[in-house]
Amino acid sequence: MLVAADSLTLHVPGIEAYVAGRHVVTGDGRLRVDLPAGCHLTDHLAQQRETVAMVEVTDLAPTPVRNRVRGRGTLTGWLAIEPTTTENDQDMVALLDLATAELTVEGHTISVGPDAFAAARPDPLAAAEADLLCHLDHHHPQAVERLCRLIPTRHLQGVRQVRPVRLDRHGVVLRLELARGDRDVRLSFGAPLRHPDHLGAEIEALLHQAHGCRSRRVH
Repeated sequence: MLVAADSLTLHVPGIEAYVAGRHVVTGDGRLRVDLPAGCHLTDHLAQQRETVAMVEVTDLAPTPVRNRVRGRGTLTGWLAIEPTTTENDQDMVALLDLATAELTVEGHTISVGPDAFAAARPDPLAAAEADLLCHLDHHHPQAVERLCRLIPTRHLQGVRQVRPVRLDRHGVVLRLELARGDRDVRLSFGAPLRHPDHLGAEIEALLHQAHGCRSRRVH
């Protein structure tokens, strides 16, 4: 979620800053944020040196579906600055030492401890997922239609539109849009992906599997 986040908000007492695209998770499990010179948060941290902080991250579907929020995460801890050398020697690097983290996906919330967070590794498709999903949605609607053959017929009753909404190591998720409400259906790969280069073969395997099923039209 953090690798691909395009909605990331950093809160410290009295200040909030939108820092998507300026963040990275370090190898030891800390969140690093590059803060530009002259912003209110940079000036505040220059005086405080360390402060309690909270980071809110929202996972948004890159395809044009009605409810784009796929998940949310909240990280809390202590934010401290470290000097960094830039062209103007004024920008700052802030590091969040994690105390607690909560992750909410598909209505389920779990707590993640600092050790588990530090040991976690991003999904191999995370960095490219948005481009891959948009390419599938915009340029291969026939492939999406074929994949619908793998969905039980009862789930397609009343469905007005189907769009890919998630792609990860485990498979592709299709969003079935109804007149009221939506339903997400996961089509699982034969085995979890270990490398992005394996994606093509797994998609082809799903399409081959779908080829043997009767066409199931979206009503």
